[in-house]
Amino acid sequence: YQTKIENTREYTPNVIEPSFGIGRILYALIEHSYSVRAEDEQRGVLSFNTQMSPFKCLILPISGNPSFKPFLQNTARSLRNVGVPARIDDAASVSIGRRYSRNDELGTPFAITFDFMTLKDNTVTLRERDSTKQVRGPLEDIVELVKNLVSGSVTWDDALAKFELVDTTSEADAESATESKLFE
Repeated sequence: YQTKIENTREYTPNVIEPSFGIGRILYALIEHSYSVRAEDEQRGVLSFNTQMSPFKCLILPISGNPSFKPFLQNTARSLRNVGVPARIDDAASVSIGRRYSRNDELGTPFAITFDFMTLKDNTVTLRERDSTKQVRGPLEDIVELVKNLVSGSVTWDDALAKFELVDTTSEADAESATESKLFE
């Protein structure tokens, strides 16, 4: 009978895992930016910094009236020419509020809305995602304002001081009345 001696060496395995992959960074960015509106918990908002948003401005008509089509295309072109990524949402079968909400969830910070007043006086409304406040002004001035807001040379508070604030509670009633007058 023979005795064998075995030496045993114990160790605890460990792994170094770098945790700074792009997936984790993006997840942290989205987690930090996502919230719900206090007045309606089903309305999510992705409050990306304006420089982080893939699209800076949404362009949409109040209705599916074909008179808005040239305004939409020209405004999108004007914004892109000054370096502001913009997209058009002309799904007129969906209410304006749902289209705003859908783009709030996508993180689009600004929305230019064409309504029946645009056809009369070439003014539009500009809506800011986080406060949901809207201002009204001439189309050329609003395009310039969006460019300056995106570049950071102007703040939303500056825009509120310079342009007419829109009362959104009575706007839907006014739009319906204006639309019915135009098509009588």
